[in-house]
Amino acid sequence: MPVLRIPTPLRSYTNGKSEVDVNGSNISDALTDLTTQYPALKPHLFNESGELRPFVNLFVGENNIKDLQGVNTPIQDGEKIMLIPSIAGGTSHLHSPALAPGASVRQVQVLRGVAPLAPRRSNLTMKLRRGHYASGIKS
Repeated sequence: MPVLRIPTPLRSYTNGKSEVDVNGSNISDALTDLTTQYPALKPHLFNESGELRPFVNLFVGENNIKDLQGVNTPIQDGEKIMLIPSIAGGTSHLHSPALAPGASVRQVQVLRGVAPLAPRRSNLTMKLRRGHYASGIKS
């Protein structure tokens, strides 16, 4: 049975579940099953004419279904499907190669600020390394 990962903002519609088992041989079937299990989720994924909203991104493995066969993309038993809604605001990344067709889940997550990056050193640590402070006391 395929597993669909639910992003945090939509978990209130799935009773807090981060993963939902879905039935279906393609993405369309899986989404139909998902919205049958959790009807309150439907208006957040589909517009009034029943089409997938443009800000809803679905990945099978690391591949965006928009680069595959869309909602007709076949899925297999045990396959992981990730639902990643677009996030508004911030700076434009229109010319970023990571938004080109074939962008990986990791590239999209980093650009949207949802992937963990390497921890940053504090200003004090950096100043100590550069010798701005002697023994931790400002000289």
